[in-house]
Amino acid sequence: MLNKKGDLKRFTPESYLKYYYDIPYEGTTSAGKPLRKLKDITCPYRGIKIIPSSALRSFEKALKKCETAEDSIILLSKYYSNMLKTEKAMFSIFKEFASLNPYDNLQNCLAMIRDNCLTKLKLEEFEVLDEVDRLSRKLSNETALKLREKTTKCRMLIISDKKHDIFKRKTFLSSLEEIIPKRNEMEIFNNIKNKALFLPTSESSRNAFVVKYSKRNQTEIVRRIFIASTGSIEHITPASMGGLNTIGNFILTSASGNRYRENMPLVEYIKRFPKIPKYMQLYIDDIINEIHNGNLKGNETYPYKIKEKLLKESEGRILISLAAYKYSKEDAAQAVEEYEHRFDKYKK
Repeated sequence: MLNKKGDLKRFTPESYLKYYYDIPYEGTTSAGKPLRKLKDITCPYRGIKIIPSSALRSFEKALKKCETAEDSIILLSKYYSNMLKTEKAMFSIFKEFASLNPYDNLQNCLAMIRDNCLTKLKLEEFEVLDEVDRLSRKLSNETALKLREKTTKCRMLIISDKKHDIFKRKTFLSSLEEIIPKRNEMEIFNNIKNKALFLPTSESSRNAFVVKYSKRNQTEIVRRIFIASTGSIEHITPASMGGLNTIGNFILTSASGNRYRENMPLVEYIKRFPKIPKYMQLYIDDIINEIHNGNLKGNETYPYKIKEKLLKESEGRILISLAAYKYSKEDAAQAVEEYEHRFDKYKK
């Protein structure tokens, strides 16, 4: 990433994700900064330990020195325990490639397997579209026909080998917003849109990863694998659905977990990843530990706010235990009040 003078800009947690992963780190608010500074937090969506933002600078410095596939594997191996399922699968492929071609680069590795992965990716996409079509039978004939027109067009694009006319997941999802179902079909249609969100992405599918990054250079490929596990501020209630930019609506997740959810209701996301309630408890336990260690001063009420928020947003599927928390609700509120009082006094 270059500035106007052509020099490399200094990376920050915000710019890193904005330019290389296409998601906002913390939206338009600074309310998530206290969470972003934490260093030993379990991702509430995936259960892995999140790579803290403090690791970005050292990673980028080491990445500049990576010239070969072997160099890349040595760098990425330091973060293997933090990697998610898709990234671990890609790392294994790259590791085997590097053992046979240590002085080659990872882009050539992806180019070698792209065609086979593209075929598999198309089949994955068809499986989701088949499910969307199946659900369309519950709609009126008029609405179902409009939906079938969208999925048929997608199928044609998926089969087509024309470079200028390809299937794009975001385009299909946006096209569904053009359909206006009847009032009594809204629930069914929303279920259909949620099902369409499961179309494969580079976060959820190894095949999608290979196809997407086969034309990217080695630096971008390595950076992408690393970024997937870095911290990202997530709205529990999506901003597009009225979620507020306050810490009481924020959790710290892996960037990949954040991106893959998009605007999916938390209830639907749990269906896709049933271990989320378990991971949320691990997340809160880590947060409690950070508060006990004095790393979230002024946010002692956060666990209570998040417990209530998650219970509501998950429709009762996530029930967090705060048994390990040393602060009662009243004590937490008092601690926040005392902190804010000291801070206000300091500002004066």
